[in-house]
Amino acid sequence: MIAVRKLPARYAPIVMPFVLSILMTAVVSVISTLRSLGATPAFLATWPGAWALSWLVAFPTLLMVLPLVRRIVACVVASPSQPGR
Repeated sequence: MIAVRKLPARYAPIVMPFVLSILMTAVVSVISTLRSLGATPAFLATWPGAWALSWLVAFPTLLMVLPLVRRIVACVVASPSQPGR
């Protein structure tokens, strides 16, 4: 079995939005490109560029808004130390 080296935990605040932005922009760009072009050869030529552009916007946006989102979620969701509140 090959041992995979993991990144140190301090990189989690960057890796999480990186992976999330890749997955979300892939799904959204596939849907929007399919909706506008249909399942055609043009889709295969157009989608990678559409995904790349959306990811270039989404990743830095996630890095900027994630702290705000965490604060909003903390206001709306009870912490584990506050059951039933």
